[in-house]
Amino acid sequence: MILRELRAGDAGWILEQHGVHYAQVDGFDRSFEVLVARLLAEFIESHDPSCEGGWIAEAQDGTRLGCVFLARLDETTAKLRMFYVIPEARGSGVAQALLDGLFSFARDAAYESVRLWTHKSHRAAGRLYARNGFALLNSRPVQSFGRDLVEQSWEKRLLPV
Repeated sequence: MILRELRAGDAGWILEQHGVHYAQVDGFDRSFEVLVARLLAEFIESHDPSCEGGWIAEAQDGTRLGCVFLARLDETTAKLRMFYVIPEARGSGVAQALLDGLFSFARDAAYESVRLWTHKSHRAAGRLYARNGFALLNSRPVQSFGRDLVEQSWEKRLLPV
């Protein structure tokens, strides 16, 4: 497996994977796809490669296995976005490899912390975040993507290497 930067065709794959998966598994409506499309467009149009990145995990045969993005919130804080691993690759180390690459980039960009936003229903992701040093900052009930959800914010402090 390799981690690589985005190239032509990746945005469509990311949008499709997020839209289909979260509709089937969580019952999210199409407003979730709109959010993902907006985040992808913003990244492609205006990201600063010195402090923001997007990566695809790819198998030796070229199969896309997952993705993750890092966006700048402010001078010292970044935000993890659009983290996804295909179901067939879960439990294989792909998710950890994506996070490790993201953390390395975040440290090199001199961020002090990484934040993320998710939902309580994504329990496996929550366990992964906790294992990687993220702390739950807050939870609150919301109506999003056509569902009643519990929104969560997490943060990881980055230690100097």
